[in-house]
Amino acid sequence: MTSETALPESGQHQVSPPRFHRAWSVAIVAFLALVGAASFRAAPSVLIDPLHEDFGWSRASISAAVSVNLILYGLTSPFAAALMERFGIRAVVTSALALISLGSGLTIFMTSSWQLILLWGVFVGLGTGSMALAFVATVVDRWFVEKRGLVTGILTAGGAAGQLVFLPVLAKIAETYDWKSVAFTVSFAALAVVPFVLLFLRNYPSDVGTTPYGAPADYTPPAKPVYQRGGAGGRAISVLVMASKTKVFWLLAGTFAICGASTNGLIGTHFVPASHDHGMPITTAASLLALIGILDMVGTIASGWFTDRMDSRKLLGIYYLFRGISLLFLPLLLANTVNPPMIAFVIFYGLDWVATVPPTVALCRQHFGADAPIVFGWVLASHQIGAGLVAFLAGLVRDQIGSYDAAFLVAGALCAIAAVMSLLIAKRPKEAVLVDSV
Repeated sequence: MTSETALPESGQHQVSPPRFHRAWSVAIVAFLALVGAASFRAAPSVLIDPLHEDFGWSRASISAAVSVNLILYGLTSPFAAALMERFGIRAVVTSALALISLGSGLTIFMTSSWQLILLWGVFVGLGTGSMALAFVATVVDRWFVEKRGLVTGILTAGGAAGQLVFLPVLAKIAETYDWKSVAFTVSFAALAVVPFVLLFLRNYPSDVGTTPYGAPADYTPPAKPVYQRGGAGGRAISVLVMASKTKVFWLLAGTFAICGASTNGLIGTHFVPASHDHGMPITTAASLLALIGILDMVGTIASGWFTDRMDSRKLLGIYYLFRGISLLFLPLLLANTVNPPMIAFVIFYGLDWVATVPPTVALCRQHFGADAPIVFGWVLASHQIGAGLVAFLAGLVRDQIGSYDAAFLVAGALCAIAAVMSLLIAKRPKEAVLVDSV
């Protein structure tokens, strides 16, 4: 089946731009969906100890479910981006929310750890992966010409903040009731987002008779890709084959793998149990992660603003260096209470949590042009592979030596390596495009 060859050139009929551009309403709904998806994916971090106590499962086996979730979250992303090209954003996001609701709801009935891996690992991983950061890249590329860096920062901040801000709520539910109540809450919340997606999210500006925000008067919509063999999956693979022949792709994938390892995989998954090891209440540790999420909104939005104005390679180098320094100090700061040095870590680390996303998206766009959303999907896959591996390995380290300290130190060293790799990425003019769409 072949998709339409081009979008309607609706921009030719637009006399003057509206005072409130429709792109902003699409961005708001995308923000809500990202916040929801992130909060759904965050739930396992507050369930590690409750599941361990309820079923007697090892932390490594529980962390394995988190690892599968994180890896599928990334691996699904490029295919979801291709599906959005072919079937539309609304259809993919709606299906993803339904899958999350199903996966979370069925965990109430599980009796074995493999069921946790299947439901929270596979089902929720596939669902949240369909609303990953490649979704951000797709929305921004379709709906914005100006302020792309800023909007990327805002949407990314929403995803990261949702993952962390809801942790205290989920932790309180688990503490007051039980882990099943958390699973039910996530299942219900996923379905609650669906009406907003159906009512307000649109696939292209031309669907509502407008052009992207900031588009020039002579703007012509780009042609849609034509699918000849393999459909959306074949396109995602062909873009990967193309991108993998370039040095810049491997540098971006490598740095983003370390990004995932040092955020979602380590801090996002194990900060709460690591703090609990030192006597800190779970709700208090979750509240610190929530504060990281709030600060991340500031840091990531600022990063988007900087990305519109500065060399993205240098920004990445700075972000990874500072993150590495903060992780090296973390083992010295963990205690049974919240002390000023820990607050300093939360502020420092929080501002840097996913500030790497806007410059990484910008570099994908600069080097890969119209294929950037799918390329970024594969870069995100490396991010989640790194996150998934560290989520499991850190849990294994905790089981074997009784402490997370070694995991924090190794992650800090990896961030220093990522800083160097970022500066090795070739500088390329913004207007340069490596390849055209298939």
